[in-house]
Amino acid sequence: MERLAHFVLLHRRLVILAWALMFVIGGMTAAKVPDRLNIDFSLPGQQGYETSKDVLERFGNGGPTSNTPIIVTATVPEGQSIPDRAADIEPVLAKLGEIIPGGRIADYFSADEDLFLTEDRRTMFAYVYPEEFTSFDYAPWEDLQPPLDEAMENTDIDWATTGYGKLSEGEGDEEGESSLFIETMIGGLGALAVLLFLFASLLAFIPLLIAAVSILTTFLVVLLATYVMDVSFVVQFLIALVGLGVAIDYSLLVVNRWREERAHGRDNHDAVVIAMKYAGHAVVASAGTVAISLCALLVIPVPLLRSMGIGGMLIPLISTLVVCTLLPAVLGGIGPRVDWPKIRHEDKPSRGWSAWARGIVRSRWLAAGLATLALALLTAPIFGIKIGQARTESLANGGTAYEALRTLHAGGVAPGVVSPIEVLITGPEANESAGKVVAAAEATPGVYAAFAPANEQWRTGDSVLVDVIPTAETVDTTEAGIVDRLAANFADIPGVVGLSGSGPTIQDYIDAVYKNFPYSLALIALVTFILLVRTFRSILLPLKAVVLNIFSVAATFGATVLFWQHGHGSEQIFDIEATGAITFWVPLVIFAFLFGLSMDYEVFILARMREEYDRTGHTDTAVIEGLARTGRLVTGAALILFLAFVALAASPGTEIKVLATGLGIGILLDATIVRAVLVPALVSLFGDWNWWLPAWIAKPLRLEPHPRPGKTLPVAPPPEEPELVPTTTGWPPA
Repeated sequence: MERLAHFVLLHRRLVILAWALMFVIGGMTAAKVPDRLNIDFSLPGQQGYETSKDVLERFGNGGPTSNTPIIVTATVPEGQSIPDRAADIEPVLAKLGEIIPGGRIADYFSADEDLFLTEDRRTMFAYVYPEEFTSFDYAPWEDLQPPLDEAMENTDIDWATTGYGKLSEGEGDEEGESSLFIETMIGGLGALAVLLFLFASLLAFIPLLIAAVSILTTFLVVLLATYVMDVSFVVQFLIALVGLGVAIDYSLLVVNRWREERAHGRDNHDAVVIAMKYAGHAVVASAGTVAISLCALLVIPVPLLRSMGIGGMLIPLISTLVVCTLLPAVLGGIGPRVDWPKIRHEDKPSRGWSAWARGIVRSRWLAAGLATLALALLTAPIFGIKIGQARTESLANGGTAYEALRTLHAGGVAPGVVSPIEVLITGPEANESAGKVVAAAEATPGVYAAFAPANEQWRTGDSVLVDVIPTAETVDTTEAGIVDRLAANFADIPGVVGLSGSGPTIQDYIDAVYKNFPYSLALIALVTFILLVRTFRSILLPLKAVVLNIFSVAATFGATVLFWQHGHGSEQIFDIEATGAITFWVPLVIFAFLFGLSMDYEVFILARMREEYDRTGHTDTAVIEGLARTGRLVTGAALILFLAFVALAASPGTEIKVLATGLGIGILLDATIVRAVLVPALVSLFGDWNWWLPAWIAKPLRLEPHPRPGKTLPVAPPPEEPELVPTTTGWPPA
């Protein structure tokens, strides 16, 4: 890091020019990135996904990304019934079929089933399976609306569209469309406010400059990556908002140390070099832990998560590259001039954090006990977590789609109407088997109804589709269990290929992702441990860091379950009812980012404690000095990230809100209970054991071993001095 700092300072104009060029090119091309991002939700090799692909190939509709149909409802005036108004309703349904060519419709008239009617026979629903979902402009219910509006103008029948996809739009909410630029600006303004408080000078703008260069450069690299691989659409949100927080955090650490060294009387050149030697080294280690944690997504056989892992890894790596090159170049040039006015000085540790650290050291047993108890209480709800999708009542709180679904429920139609399960049957006996599947499904507990329309939309060649409507919404691991019961009942029926729909998709994710996740976690923990051993020159500090990080992430999951799944906070803050489940991809993304981001603070604090211990040789002094020097910094950095996640939570869509609040809760927990209380308390409790590094692990990592307390390493005898004897060439010998 010292050599890098000297090189950058020697060529700082070229470095600044190079990054300015990347900034300009990134700014010119950033708008093209969203159009290049991928919306692949495939689960290769999984039963539900492969069946959905077969359905799409054979029927030209439905498919893996459109496995919940649009529901069209018609309600006639009181005193009338749907059969009475067939002459007015059937032509409208025929128009819907013309609007979506290749689509598939099932309703009371085509299927001749009373299951499509409410108990009072005044309301009917129809399933419309449109063509494949291909972009985020996909909204086939909007195409269906004109003939429905025309029908309502000409008759007294009320028409509406609903369904899981329609409700996911959040119709009736007061939110507008997501604006990534506006959300990033909100996060940036919040970060600026925190930076102005921390620095009390124009230096506050430098971390924002570094963040802007990092974000636009990352967008440029992602744009290039899209030409050789698929990159998930979620990456754009992570780059803009997580990237904002990460780049500012890294800059904050280096700038603060540079300022501290200048306050101690060093010239600008030496201050930059020393800041890079210590703070820059911590930044590299922190970025390494973030990148390693994102490897959890690379080993999971799901293209969506793998592309998010690759795209997400670019965030800390590029931020670190910018911080380690552009930032010292800027500090070595205009740094002293923009450090104005000098209201806050860094020559002494924070008095408030010094007092806090001394209190933690004095009451270390109590502090460690209370912090552990708090994390344990927050972790407890994780044992009741349900993986799946949000329930419909948490998707919208008003609008025609919301009211249409309420009408169906009030009329006795089961909530599972929004999540039908499709059964694909092929072969010469397909038509005969379809009747057996319907009978077997209706005899299965938890099934509301089953049907197999006898028309060409549902029967083509030797393929037949049967739809099964479960009693409950199959949107989480508990209710999706009906998929296994149905599969068992269909096992002896000839020609049954498989089941598709939201329930089978959830089962697919459990099989593809969560059954292998413990192995990914173990691998990440091991690699992170080795990296931190190299950083801290200790065996106990890295072990404690990894265990506490896992404990902190578990507590975050527990708090997220309380907040969203059980609704203790979601309704009060977002006016969204309990989701009943956590979206299947959210826990993985939270873990991947939070494990690395929270490790940042661990590295920042422990690296400074290690430095102070090397200087003083006393553990408690190292704890007090280390926390006094980094406490305000870590709190400010955490607050900046938290504000970025608050901005992300402003996005419409319940799933993004769950992700943002989960990350925000995790950052707050980590910066307060874990890093401000539990970490210093445990370091103080462990005493000199913190610094133990046995020779068997030190040697392969090229480190100096450190003896365990009470022992000293054998000291090699000094080499014998050569005997000096007179020579003919002079004295003393050469």
